[in-house]
Amino acid sequence: MRKIWLLNLTLVSLGMVLWFNMRSLPTSTPTVAVSPPKSIRYEQRTLAESIANILFVPANSQFLVTPTLSDKVGTVEEFAQKYKAIAIFNAGFFDPANQKTTSYVIIQGKLVADPKQNHRLVNNPNLKPYLSKILNRTEFRRYLCGENIKYDITLHNEPPPDGCKLIDAIGAGPQLLPQLTLVEEAFVDKVNKRDALGSNQLNARTAVGITRDGSVVLVMVSQKSLGGTNSGISLPALADFMKTLGVEKAMNLDGGSSSSLYYKGKTFYGKIDLQGNFIKRPVKSVLVVQEK
Repeated sequence: MRKIWLLNLTLVSLGMVLWFNMRSLPTSTPTVAVSPPKSIRYEQRTLAESIANILFVPANSQFLVTPTLSDKVGTVEEFAQKYKAIAIFNAGFFDPANQKTTSYVIIQGKLVADPKQNHRLVNNPNLKPYLSKILNRTEFRRYLCGENIKYDITLHNEPPPDGCKLIDAIGAGPQLLPQLTLVEEAFVDKVNKRDALGSNQLNARTAVGITRDGSVVLVMVSQKSLGGTNSGISLPALADFMKTLGVEKAMNLDGGSSSSLYYKGKTFYGKIDLQGNFIKRPVKSVLVVQEK
């Protein structure tokens, strides 16, 4: 009987020791995987007749793409210094003779540049037949939809989607994707053999696009220094190239001598003069890439 009592006492003692040891062990806390912050990606690709500079700005990230403009004109490098930007791309059209915009610009919901105020544009007799289309060209937009930022490319007169507020917009054109709208936006008139942008000719070009997931893709295609002025890319070829980048909506921006970009301390220009030197042309408006 005494042996049984001692055995029970031993078992109870062992149980108490195990219980205290279990209580002293650190409790495990479930770990939650934290996604690394999304980053901007820059690429440079050599094409048949040009060099493409590409910037991918991820959707739903800490980066914003917004328009801004100068009272006069300035280089992309000067814009970058003023706004402490990660990247700057030239954007809307302007008249170099009077330095006034020929593209709409909306910033923080306010119209800050109106082509209807450019008398050289609206009073030009050669443009009268096309004016209604010129004033309704494609623009790159930023919406606030609830608490989410969304980008879009659409015609100027199109209203924002339901539940969305138009924050920023900058016009240029034509639309490149999903289809090229040169005639619809009065850049081309086949009857009068008018082609305001030399759409099928090789030239320096700048464009902005949006992928299916809402990421923004900015592209500046420069002429090749060895190729001289007979290099660059046509608008149809630019549209095709944007497709290869996963872009579903795209818009042409001001090109030729205006094509330029700044990225992390480096400046790239698109147009070459007859001596093979890049042209550093100041511009009226730009797209700015910044952190929120």
